[in-house]
Amino acid sequence: MTTNHPVTVSIRREVDPDRIPEVTAWVQAGINRANRFPGFLGSGWVRAAEDSDVWHVLYRFSSEQTLDAWEHSEERTSWLATGEGLVRSERTRRRTGIEGWFDEPPTGSIPTIDPDAASDDELPPAPPRWKQAVTIWLGFFPVNLVFTYLVTPVPGWGDLPIWLRVLATTLVLTPIMTYWVLPFVTRSLHTWLAPRTT
Repeated sequence: MTTNHPVTVSIRREVDPDRIPEVTAWVQAGINRANRFPGFLGSGWVRAAEDSDVWHVLYRFSSEQTLDAWEHSEERTSWLATGEGLVRSERTRRRTGIEGWFDEPPTGSIPTIDPDAASDDELPPAPPRWKQAVTIWLGFFPVNLVFTYLVTPVPGWGDLPIWLRVLATTLVLTPIMTYWVLPFVTRSLHTWLAPRTT
């Protein structure tokens, strides 16, 4: 079943530690290609540590349809072929909406699997909505407060229509929240956000 909601894809890759420069160039090349596809909303990648061979990649598309267009494209297929031998294992997860930010990447070595064959049953449940709301608020409140203090002294700011001030505020704060603040807060609260097991 397809959806028009944004879809976040989280990929954990275990790579060849002797070929880190090649992996770096390969991952960035893939992101650059995805960036040219309609519906691409952003991406990022990090290593678990400076000497780690575990890499985490996160990217987002506007809908299942635009994501499928990228994942089944000849351009992506040819890019994956150039990385043959660089990746030892891989695991892919999908989340719709804001829940994609709350996934905790798995640990340990995971055999390579076919993303098309992955089952949603393998995914752990996302944190409760109230925890997601608290997490977002913990990031948004201080950022919004700092921004307000910074722009209030700006001459003419208070004379602008309220809709224009709100527009400017959201245009500035949304990317800050999406790319830096929210990922930082979710990493900091990962233990609290993780579902409890019995």
